[in-house]
Amino acid sequence: MQVVHFGAGNIGRGFIGKILAEAGYDIIFVDVNETIINEINVQRHYNVFYAEEEKRSFTVSGVKGLHSVHDEESVIQAITEATLVTTAVGAHILPHVAPVIAKGLIKRVAMTDEPLNVIACENAIGGSDLLKEAIHNHLEEDTTEHIERLIGFPNAAVDRIVPNQSQTNILDVLVEPFFEWVVDKKGIKGQLPPVKDIHFVDQLEAYIERKLFTVNTGHALAAYAGYKAGKKTVQDALNDDTILASIRKGLQETGRLIVEKHGFDASEHNHYIEKILGRFSNPFIIDEVTRVARQPIKKLGYNERLISPVRQLKERNLSADGLIDVIVAALQYDYPEDTEAVELQKKIKEKGVQVAFCEISRLSPEDSITSKVVALYNR
Repeated sequence: MQVVHFGAGNIGRGFIGKILAEAGYDIIFVDVNETIINEINVQRHYNVFYAEEEKRSFTVSGVKGLHSVHDEESVIQAITEATLVTTAVGAHILPHVAPVIAKGLIKRVAMTDEPLNVIACENAIGGSDLLKEAIHNHLEEDTTEHIERLIGFPNAAVDRIVPNQSQTNILDVLVEPFFEWVVDKKGIKGQLPPVKDIHFVDQLEAYIERKLFTVNTGHALAAYAGYKAGKKTVQDALNDDTILASIRKGLQETGRLIVEKHGFDASEHNHYIEKILGRFSNPFIIDEVTRVARQPIKKLGYNERLISPVRQLKERNLSADGLIDVIVAALQYDYPEDTEAVELQKKIKEKGVQVAFCEISRLSPEDSITSKVVALYNR
């Protein structure tokens, strides 16, 4: 079995790559980072370390690297021979990897009727849908029918904390022990991939929103509140009782939404929240608030971890005061080494907070959420 995985970063190697290697796949990593690709081809293996007291480690062997630009023909050929294609590049990068994937799929469906699944493992709702749409922009009409018939694009939800790295070997990765990889069973073409650590479900949206509005929203709550209070790490933020109370408040709000919308048991979801807070507090992970808070413009997007739950809570006449607080803290995020933070502060300075917020969030000036955010920001 062969998987072509786009994205040889820490998530790709430390999460997706490790799971697929343990399931028996030979892994071809595709990336634009020439240094990483060269090292993969020289070393042909790397180590994954768990951030825990036991300090478990795992070796992922027999890996190969291809540069997505310089080795394009080899990437295309690898896709024709693959039994699975996955990505972990960041949702905003999916349109950039779509052209070469499209070329590989076009060549593949001309050669074989063997089904293939392409799974985007991104921090986004409907990541595989986004990739599929981008790929279809590069297809001719006569090819589209074959790809619709043979190529599956099941959506996925992925969850694993991978902190900033300080490994001696550039390929080695430190990750938390916990992980979750959930895939939409309905989107699969052919047989389910034989990966025991993938949880195949019929109702993926519930798991995506549970993860996004608990893990990602909770991380944002900790990071922006922590930065505002001068904390260096997420762990420092959670050790502050005032910040911890604000995080719990926000997660209780998203929890009410998740339970009401998707029918999760309330007590089980509260247990899930406590598990997430325990993961954030892991003493073996030093997670800087500036890493977690990075890209504030993205995180304030319409369907993202802050605006989306507030919109949905408003529709149900449920309180979102804790989340409004963190939206304001995100608007105040001014870390000078974060290009999006710099862009955000420039936009606010030039246009005012209301116009800047509306442009980023796609909410109207008349929306009650906008009014609350602007009022609290100005206060």
